[in-house]
Amino acid sequence: MGVENQTNPRQLPPHVFVLFGATGDLAHRKLYPALFQLHRKGLLPDGVSILGTARTEFTHDAFRDEVHKALQSFVKEDISDNDWKGFAQRIYYIQGNVDNVEDFKKINQFVRELEQKRDHGGNRLFYLSMAPRFFAETALNLKASGLSDTKGWRRLIIEKPFGHDYESAAELNDQLGTAFEEDEIYRIDHYLGKEMVQNIEVIRFANSMFQPLWDNRSIQSIQITSSETVGVEERASYYEKSGALRDMVQNHMLQMVMMTAMEPPSRLHTEAIRDEKVKVLRSLRRYDVDEVKNHVIRGQYTAGQMNGKSVPGYLEEPGVAENSTTETFVAARLFIDNFRWAGVPFYIRTGKRMPVKSTEIVVQFRDMPKHLYFNQNGQLGPNLLVIRINPVEGMYMQMNVKRPGTENVVVPIAMEFSQSTDKSPEAYERLLHDAMIGDSTFFTRWDEVSLAWKFVDPIAQAFSEDKAPLHHYASGEWGPQASADLVREQGGIWWPVYGESTPSVETVLRGQEASTEVKF
Repeated sequence: MGVENQTNPRQLPPHVFVLFGATGDLAHRKLYPALFQLHRKGLLPDGVSILGTARTEFTHDAFRDEVHKALQSFVKEDISDNDWKGFAQRIYYIQGNVDNVEDFKKINQFVRELEQKRDHGGNRLFYLSMAPRFFAETALNLKASGLSDTKGWRRLIIEKPFGHDYESAAELNDQLGTAFEEDEIYRIDHYLGKEMVQNIEVIRFANSMFQPLWDNRSIQSIQITSSETVGVEERASYYEKSGALRDMVQNHMLQMVMMTAMEPPSRLHTEAIRDEKVKVLRSLRRYDVDEVKNHVIRGQYTAGQMNGKSVPGYLEEPGVAENSTTETFVAARLFIDNFRWAGVPFYIRTGKRMPVKSTEIVVQFRDMPKHLYFNQNGQLGPNLLVIRINPVEGMYMQMNVKRPGTENVVVPIAMEFSQSTDKSPEAYERLLHDAMIGDSTFFTRWDEVSLAWKFVDPIAQAFSEDKAPLHHYASGEWGPQASADLVREQGGIWWPVYGESTPSVETVLRGQEASTEVKF
């Protein structure tokens, strides 16, 4: 397949892709499948080589076997022998420790030998798939060893989290800045690689039916939900330090807020788009430590039922301190204090051990005057635009129509568009492609990161000082009662999210009825 598509106009430039942390879970589950798909689609020319490095000792062939096993486990389609053989020829491995500059020199020597065998153009892309505590040291050793000194372009991809507060993030950014320029640093947030997140721009700015309505005159509120059914599993050591606030809100949730609320960019250019996203964060109302309890709800799951099975509470999970106050759920009411969004609440919620796995954005439009249909049977509900990001990609609109028949009964219906996830590239595939061509539009810029931390830090402080109460919710529920109360304060409800199902008319009606009396 790679041979057939050698003239593909989207084909990537030649380079050496150096993967640090090549034996880790992220590499196996996401990166190797993404790289393989790029190869299979004919987007990787002969001049692209993949060099893995980690502490474990492997020969080139033994490492290729590891990659092959990962592909067999995590690639949806069958892997043909021809595709695998072509991909395997790109793969190499060098054992190395990130705290040993001599190992970096050894890697540099091997990369130079590769560049002599193949025409890589002197281009090098470094991916740090490792614990965050190694980010700065790795970048500094890249410079000290000469590995980042090349005649072509060089780029550095870093996984989240980028620091654990503003101070640590600024320190890390300064350290990276000694080895790489800002436009060479690609801070990856895989949510920005999801098809429907990137589609928010198109929905808003390419449709005249939405753009004139996208402001406080027409929109009542916006809700963003990202729910998980799993608990902390084996991540307790990480989660105890981060909690839902740092793990989800500081990056994923605020990124979706920015995409939903940003102004139209002057042009479809990377910096123009990122500039508008940053303006949202500059307008985001910050809460001081004593205000947090009025606008932010934190929760922690207890034992409960998931799919008919009993599951333990957070404090019973392996690796969790017996008196831990780490939050596994956060709901918040945000305000963007600019002309477009003045007075419109943005509600966000994210949590573990919730009923369904789903990420959805619900735009609730303002009600029509109800005097015409006030005394009619049925339900005159608000118009909703629901953007479904995960696990189903698509959107649906809820509007009011007359029920067929002789009675003048108004009911809501859902008009739905669903995109096949089988045909949609995975987030990492799309983001790797962008990084390889030098498109940083859907990567986070430093000023985005810094402003996000400045918003989150007072909330984290309020949590650590117990100035915001810790509520509890049973596993399998939609968070604590305080979350529902937060939305009700302004006459709203949390709209249901449906996970993998598609809402029918009956489902919409049941959901609307249930939402007026949410049970926790």
